[in-house]
Amino acid sequence: MFTLAHLSDPHLAPLPKPRWTELIGKRVTGYINWQRRRRFIHDADVLAKIVADLKTQSVDHVAVTGDLTNIALAAEFVHGRDWLTALGAPADVTVIPGNHDAYVRAAAGEPERCWGEFMRGDQPSTSGFPFVRRRGPLALVALSTAVPTAPGMATGRLGAAQLTRLGETLAALKREPVFRVVLIHHPPVSAAKRYKRLTDADAFLRVIAEHGAELVLHGHDHLHMLNWLDGPAGARVPAVGVPSASAAWGASREAAAYNLYAIDGAPGAWTCELISRGIGAAGTIMQQRRKKIIG
Repeated sequence: MFTLAHLSDPHLAPLPKPRWTELIGKRVTGYINWQRRRRFIHDADVLAKIVADLKTQSVDHVAVTGDLTNIALAAEFVHGRDWLTALGAPADVTVIPGNHDAYVRAAAGEPERCWGEFMRGDQPSTSGFPFVRRRGPLALVALSTAVPTAPGMATGRLGAAQLTRLGETLAALKREPVFRVVLIHHPPVSAAKRYKRLTDADAFLRVIAEHGAELVLHGHDHLHMLNWLDGPAGARVPAVGVPSASAAWGASREAAAYNLYAIDGAPGAWTCELISRGIGAAGTIMQQRRKKIIG
């Protein structure tokens, strides 16, 4: 049995005080939004409780699907590195960037510069996305949908080159006895408004339909989500999202939570049980649901 933990969108608080020279372009509206609304949602104490609870579980690996920062200030990336280091060693934690981690064009290279040890594949010669990490029976296939966008936009994009490599990677892994977990920030299926969606979701879904995967994990919508994607030969692939790991109770549509995946078996006979743990009204972390999603 291998246990994978998944949390997303911690939006680390508090927001560092920006220099006036940093508040240009999209960061201005993001800073105003933080002061008016988002600082009341993303609570550092709530996130600390989530992480403390996670550390009491028998977890073999942790996946973080993006949005560690809020408006991609330089100090936020340093804070993100410190938080990841406290969460676990780079070999035990895999992170991908979210749209807030590429909030402005000038910050596009910061995730790799600050968090690179947590977002590189097993092969030293490989760089960029997708990258692959093999852990136990798992092959983690990490993608990036993080692209700078205009003010008011929160879309993501994979792009043709990354989608091509994804298809090649999934096809090659299919020939190995591994449980393929695809990590992506934006959900491939979403009821969110168009300005928040993955713009090439249809192309991603076609890759999954052709090559398959055992599990897709995402964040971004800050909700518990379970959608079934079409795989090859009539197979169904679960795509699972989680709320923000720092969302205070009553301040957001869904309060902070994370998921555990207990994975066992072998190709053709995999099993995967989903266990959700999150914060309740009393401020304590509790199990919220348990569901077998494979097998």
